[in-house]
Amino acid sequence: MKPIQLYTLLVAAALLAGCASSGQRAPVAEHSESAKKKAVAVETAHKKVSREKDWRPQVHIVQKGDTLFSIAFNYGFDYHELAELNGIQDPSVIQIGQQIRLFPGSATSAIRPAAAVDSRPIEPPVREQPRLAKYAYSEAAVAQIEKIQEQAKPEVAVVAKPEAKPKPETKAEAKPDSRADDGEDEALEWSMPAKGKLIGEFSESANRKGIDIAGKLGQPVTASAPGKVVYSGSGLRGYGKLVIIKHNKTYLSAYAHNDQVLVKEGQNVTRGQKIAEMGNTDADQVKLHFEVRRFGKPVDPAKYLSLGKS
Repeated sequence: MKPIQLYTLLVAAALLAGCASSGQRAPVAEHSESAKKKAVAVETAHKKVSREKDWRPQVHIVQKGDTLFSIAFNYGFDYHELAELNGIQDPSVIQIGQQIRLFPGSATSAIRPAAAVDSRPIEPPVREQPRLAKYAYSEAAVAQIEKIQEQAKPEVAVVAKPEAKPKPETKAEAKPDSRADDGEDEALEWSMPAKGKLIGEFSESANRKGIDIAGKLGQPVTASAPGKVVYSGSGLRGYGKLVIIKHNKTYLSAYAHNDQVLVKEGQNVTRGQKIAEMGNTDADQVKLHFEVRRFGKPVDPAKYLSLGKS
């Protein structure tokens, strides 16, 4: 074989090897880039969902049938906090038309304006100029003239400058806590609050605010997620003996129709902790009515629970 032919074959082999090598690496790079873009898109979508706007107003006007307990429940608050925020001594006593502030804010105190002060400068008293007199030059005459001039000097009046009126400090009204804080709540891990057959599903159109789980009298009811007990009692009509747990700034859960309540208001509970025993208080049968609320608004518990596992 001639040298030129051999050289040509070697060059062709090198080009083929390069093409084969680049053909194997390109799809790997494209796949890696595509995976990154997909991960970013999923994360962005998740953040958008978790950062939905807070729909709650600044103030609630008390309507007929309202109680401080129901107001707090419907807006996702602890009624103790609302009572303290609004200076309510007895949470069971509110009046129709009363304004209930839902978010804290510092009220601007009214500052009375200072009395008007005449800022015109004080004019010094006007003195008449001494009359001129002629004396023959002598030491005695010079002394007499100096005496007259000394007496003729005007008195300098000390004028006090008017004190500048202090400008009232204007305190900017504090923004609501849950609005000012853009931080997201930590993700919650939810579990079923009781074992039993699902006999009622959530339906916004039918005004079914949660799910119903049938069971036996005295059966354990457990906290679906960790949090703080903000209500324990029977003051909300239609719920019987009720427990409400606030999990974070966004979510709370409710456990209704219990026979016995085993936790107190202000108590911290863990996920799976027994908080009550199933019953039929204010219900037609033994069951647990369970609700999940986001900013006080009922949402479908199926989004957080595996309802197929009972």
